Amino acid sequence: MIETFETVAKAVADPSRVRILKLLEGGELCVCQITTILGLATATISKHLAALKVAGLLQQRRDGKWVHYRLAQRGLNPYAPQFLAMVAASLADDPTIAEDRRLLAMVNQVPVQVLCDQGRAALPGGAVTNSSCCEASP
Repeated sequence: MIETFETVAKAVADPSRVRILKLLEGGELCVCQITTILGLATATISKHLAALKVAGLLQQRRDGKWVHYRLAQRGLNPYAPQFLAMVAASLADDPTIAEDRRLLAMVNQVPVQVLCDQGRAALPGGAVTNSSCCEASP
């Protein structure tokens, strides 16, 4: 049982994974959207998403070439709901989380296909990031 707890604890011990969880509090996001907001390599995002999924914190669904993630709604790991609640109650005034939410608002205004093709360049004043985010998913 301690191994199950440890899996979730390790998953939420990484700042990038916490940022992903905080982004998903607002609802389902495509890998392209997460990659654009965090500005990390697609492979890195995929590894983070895989760790969160294995820990029972995320669920995914495929829609064509896009993979969408959301916070887990069914308890594959009995500790996941407690950790999700802790993350939800934390970091309300964190500047990184605030910036991620600002970027999320911009990302939500751009079609997923455009984000997949252009990354941050699709955002007003954005910089170019990986353009192959749709093909890589855990």
